[in-house]
Amino acid sequence: MTPQKAPWLMLFSRITLFAGLQAILAFAFSLAGSENAWEASTAWWPLTVTLANLICVALLIRLFHTEGKSYWDIFLIQRKHILGDLLVILGLFVIAGPVSYFPNPMLSKALFGDPQKVLPLLVRPLPLWVVYISIFLFPITQGLAELPTYFGYVMPRFESNGMRPWLAVTLPALMLGFQHIAVPLLFDMRYILWRGFMYIPFAFFVAIVLHWRPRFLPYMVVVHVLMDMSFVAMLLSAAY
Repeated sequence: MTPQKAPWLMLFSRITLFAGLQAILAFAFSLAGSENAWEASTAWWPLTVTLANLICVALLIRLFHTEGKSYWDIFLIQRKHILGDLLVILGLFVIAGPVSYFPNPMLSKALFGDPQKVLPLLVRPLPLWVVYISIFLFPITQGLAELPTYFGYVMPRFESNGMRPWLAVTLPALMLGFQHIAVPLLFDMRYILWRGFMYIPFAFFVAIVLHWRPRFLPYMVVVHVLMDMSFVAMLLSAAY
């Protein structure tokens, strides 16, 4: 694979993996006799996303290796900047909180009339063993795969390959937002619009920050893991 093609592969890898793994699971449910195999597959998105994350990490390790680099180096904190970076990160996340939260209820109210109607589309009963695996592995693999894919690998390589900086920022930000359409994939236009655009403001915020200061990536990853841990915890209540 050429250096020019690899970033494009990774740009679309996650949404493709999410949809593809859900399709495989739906096929398995169909073989098992499920009357609505696709609907049954949607509840299992924490597991399919975790598997997709592991595949993404494996791809990133391989791609960095072909460049003579280590994927794990992107998580190294630059100690000489640590105090100043922590202060800036704290200030940034005062802004990030509203940017990440408010588009969700605003869009869900506009599209569904009631923000509470969308939660059952995401949080569905699962076997406890899947919930326990997801609570541990989902947020960790999300931290290792999501931001590193779009902003640790794709964005800088787009720019180094000659893409205009504004486009190198825009494309990964858009795909970070749009990938949620397939988490899980439901064939409902209101749902697609809600999932596709609910994280777009936050995605552009993160993209601009990491384009400005790439060394902030490890801090962003830690915060991302903590955010996902709080969300996945809701799966436990739905399991009972």
